[in-house]
Amino acid sequence: MTDQHEIRTDVADMDLDLVHRWLSTDAYWSMGRSREAVGTAAEHSLNFATFTADGQQVAYARVVTDRANFAWLCDVYVDRAHRGTGVGTRLVAAVAEHLDALGVKRTLLATRDAHEVYSGFGFTPLPDPTMWMVRTPPAAG
Repeated sequence: MTDQHEIRTDVADMDLDLVHRWLSTDAYWSMGRSREAVGTAAEHSLNFATFTADGQQVAYARVVTDRANFAWLCDVYVDRAHRGTGVGTRLVAAVAEHLDALGVKRTLLATRDAHEVYSGFGFTPLPDPTMWMVRTPPAAG
């Protein structure tokens, strides 16, 4: 990534309509997510976005955290035209630096296809995945 990119954390600077389009149409983990859900999630999370020198948003990441003990890095997305340029790596680096500065003790993420990106920042497989559980609410009837 060149110096012509800037990472911002103020959600007011971010184009959440664009983020919604990315996540709801091109991100395997969030296909069909509503615009309302994207906005609510952003409002209650730490947000990070990468912008070009001319102000175009080209990447986004969100962190759900208590800002002390735990964080979940999610919704990391780089615009297809900017993949392979280091934008995603720099974005994850900014997230990691921010969480380290807060003193967050554990950060989790789930990825199907970007293990090599995250392993460079110390992410490893869960030491004992059998102790983790998930709850999915029943379908509305």
